[in-house]
Amino acid sequence: MTSIVQYVVVRSDLVKTKKWPLGALIAQACHASSAAIHLFYKTQHTQEYLSDLDRMHKVVLEAKDEESLKELSQMLTTSQVDFKLWVEQPENFPTCLATRPYPKEEIQQYFKQFKLMK
Repeated sequence: MTSIVQYVVVRSDLVKTKKWPLGALIAQACHASSAAIHLFYKTQHTQEYLSDLDRMHKVVLEAKDEESLKELSQMLTTSQVDFKLWVEQPENFPTCLATRPYPKEEIQQYFKQFKLMK
């Protein structure tokens, strides 16, 4: 069986240098993940992902700053990968990005430069 995965990339600088509470950053990841599921709900892979709630697989990675998150967003757009870039309001700056669920082998190549969130 193909492994279906959702990638979530959050800005680690928000906690490390901007002094955001960890809970606020986790909320950003939840917003982006939920939004991506909603936006791409009707895709086959999203339906497969949601068909077994006890076995959903997410990979949470860290982007070092806003620029690296924007670069990832541009690369995914160019490569026609479906995702949601979460932009915090009213501040209007990106905090997190989540893909829709994809087969791991189709999407993992785009995330090799990012480390697991710690």
